[in-house]
Amino acid sequence: MYRPREQTGPPAPVNVGDTHDVKIESKGKGGDGIARIQGFVVFVPGANPGDEIKVRISAVRQRFATAEVVTE
Repeated sequence: MYRPREQTGPPAPVNVGDTHDVKIESKGKGGDGIARIQGFVVFVPGANPGDEIKVRISAVRQRFATAEVVTE
């Protein structure tokens, strides 16, 4: 029988569509840049460690979010 996993921890501090200025701290196994917003992990494809960029949140999961670089 399927049982959904229970929510644990506080809600994510980001929402889909939010924009944030972030600094990429490291690179993940899949090659995405990793930033943190209030300690919450955000994966940014195409970003490199040391980049200081503006991102738009594209998806939010329980433990992480994904974002895209905003080009102005």
